[in-house]
Amino acid sequence: MKQHRGDGVRRAVFTPVDNRARVETVVHRIGDAIELGLLADGEQLPGEMELAGQLGVSTVTLREALMALRQQGLVTTRRGRGGGSFVSLPEVPGEERLLARLAGWSTEELRDLGDHWAALSGAAARLAAQRTEPDDLKALRRSLDDLSTAEDAPARSRVYGRFHVELAAAAQSARLTREQVVLQTEVGALMCLVLGDDEYREEVADRHRSVISAVQDGAHDSARALAERCVLDSTARLITLRLSMPRAASGPRPLEGTHAQEPRSRRRDGDA
Repeated sequence: MKQHRGDGVRRAVFTPVDNRARVETVVHRIGDAIELGLLADGEQLPGEMELAGQLGVSTVTLREALMALRQQGLVTTRRGRGGGSFVSLPEVPGEERLLARLAGWSTEELRDLGDHWAALSGAAARLAAQRTEPDDLKALRRSLDDLSTAEDAPARSRVYGRFHVELAAAAQSARLTREQVVLQTEVGALMCLVLGDDEYREEVADRHRSVISAVQDGAHDSARALAERCVLDSTARLITLRLSMPRAASGPRPLEGTHAQEPRSRRRDGDA
């Protein structure tokens, strides 16, 4: 039996989508959660009737979305007894493609992204320190353990992103959680470029451990500052790497999902 992620994250993933939404919105909501590892590889999705009800869409819309997810390789369907729709975690793009993606960002854009990310994570940490009970931190501690044992950069990058999504979930804010998911689909895979270093992985684990301790102690100002510092340091490392790249390597930013192998639209909930 595959272990489910934190209840707060799952609630954010499976809350109703905008009532103006089309199939693409459901595809993005579930697809982003799969790409970030918020839904475990091999995990069975709820049945069609249940999932359609959770998302607030018709079963026809859900079936079309599941078909699109199968075509993208993010979901597999098994027939017969014990069948259903199951998560299929995609591979992370290779280092060359990730470097090409990084080259599409200017240093100013990366700094802006880091500021936005720090604001989200800092606010989440502050609210989590004010609102959480000890049991609410189980998902964060599990992600900390996973980061400490993850051997390769792709696994570490997924856990890193998952930690910040779960931090938003610990803040008991579905909106913050969804915003963090959207942001992670932009930056998540790029973290592979800096998390391959074992020493930095340990540094990040220590920072995450400090955030959890501050949240547990109710030290909301400290929790916010620690979460912001973790994000800004990671962004600074990406900027340093970007500055070291040849000027000729820069170009238009690739229009593709973070972990997906093929390009796909990034329209969001309620977009026309």
